[in-house]
Amino acid sequence: MQGRDDGQRQLLDVESMAGHMLPAGSVFKFLADHRHELFPDDAFEDLFPSGRGRPSTPVDVIASVMVLQTLHSLSDRETAEAVTFDLRWKAACGFALTDASFHPTVLTYWRRRLANSTRPHRIFEAVTEVIEQSGALSGRKRRALDSTILEDAVARQDTVTQLVAQIRRVGREIPGADVLVSALTGHDYAKPGKPDIAWDDRAARDDLVSALVTDALSLLAGIDPTVLTDAQQETVALLALVAGQDVEPADGSHETEGRWKIARRVAPDRVISTVDLDARHAHKSRQKKVDGFKSHIIIEPDTGLVTAAILTKAAGLANSDAARGMELVTKDTSIGAQNVDVLGDSAYGSGELLAAITAAGHTAIIKPPPLGRAIPGGFTVDDFTIDETTNTVTCPAGQTRPLSAAGRASFGSSCATCPLMTQCTTAKSGKKMLLREHDAIRREHRVRAQDPLFQADYRQHRPMVERSIAWMTRKSRRVPYRGVVKNNAWWVNRAAGINLKRLLNLGLTRQSGIWAMG
Repeated sequence: MQGRDDGQRQLLDVESMAGHMLPAGSVFKFLADHRHELFPDDAFEDLFPSGRGRPSTPVDVIASVMVLQTLHSLSDRETAEAVTFDLRWKAACGFALTDASFHPTVLTYWRRRLANSTRPHRIFEAVTEVIEQSGALSGRKRRALDSTILEDAVARQDTVTQLVAQIRRVGREIPGADVLVSALTGHDYAKPGKPDIAWDDRAARDDLVSALVTDALSLLAGIDPTVLTDAQQETVALLALVAGQDVEPADGSHETEGRWKIARRVAPDRVISTVDLDARHAHKSRQKKVDGFKSHIIIEPDTGLVTAAILTKAAGLANSDAARGMELVTKDTSIGAQNVDVLGDSAYGSGELLAAITAAGHTAIIKPPPLGRAIPGGFTVDDFTIDETTNTVTCPAGQTRPLSAAGRASFGSSCATCPLMTQCTTAKSGKKMLLREHDAIRREHRVRAQDPLFQADYRQHRPMVERSIAWMTRKSRRVPYRGVVKNNAWWVNRAAGINLKRLLNLGLTRQSGIWAMG
């Protein structure tokens, strides 16, 4: 059943004794004074539909603790210790001087309850409601998009480590599989960790990989998935995945059939750890590689308030900045029916996102992606004239060709005698073009981006999102949990905490029961 605060002060209530020592404008002072109004009991009643059982920790207490936990990037155990020994935490959460904290697993319990509810991000929603009531975003018609990579909470595993670990796991969790594993000859799977081989010997490494993949396939062939539970089927499916994602048949004649080697490619959605199946390879830059997740935010640039936040896998087209950009705009409830300027760097310059922003009635202030050139310093696609009326394309030399229904055009033999060919293409068969969907809106956007007012707006307001990213990642750039679901909840809760801190810096007050900006 849901626990409730009866409002009675205890004899050694820390807020009563030392609340005046909390810094004015701090999150500790704010929660001490207003946690009941920010997190009312009725906003969380659906988490505890039964009126029986031991009462849970009161809503205002646990929500306040979760906000402080994300702000200070503490583990559950560290958080429980802070509530026990830090007077600021005690005052903020309504504890008496002699009160001990709840057990750390209480936080796990509440996170699970929230995750399984119809409103898993209600702490963020509570702070968003304060923003709306206070008018902090009234009349502000700009939003800025950005993302960053956060490191995962587990160690990356190479192909050998994943195969050994997952074969051992199948032997533990699948009935009868331990007998099959003991009969495998590629490695002694009773021993955890990497096999002891000459790792600087390429032939030895190749032999090991081939043996492990052969063992995995043999183990899979001996298991009947139809008699397994869903969880057991997932375990077996993961073995099949790690056995196939990094390898390919070894080159050679029929004598090498059944032998495998590491493939000279990277699987598009490669699992990098059997411990966290959602962690992925990512690139912060061409030189710096990071393993983890991608965190996305949309903010109001003048106030720095985060209006929506998402955490996703770090790889895959569905998780690119452009693919997630419109989702953020849609999640931003502060926009309402108004039209806003959406700012973003060139990662958000896809035709699909530009079209979606325009269709929603907003204006894209997004830096266009750089155009490719077949010849360094040569022509780009913008040097060709597209006539949508006649459905033709004209090259810089004045040659006109029809566009096919698929958007293709070929200049063929006319390029051979063209004096501009060395600035246009290296193809001996002549210039070929492919105009993709939304090509027209991208062309129009590139023209508009040359406007000095567009550029001034972009330079002034878009960089402010990097300030909010810095606030969000100040304590740590490593996620605390495994998997997208848990880390997404953490990221959104952190946005709530950062927003609350930012509101206080902007002068948030409560006047006659109404949130307002001082």
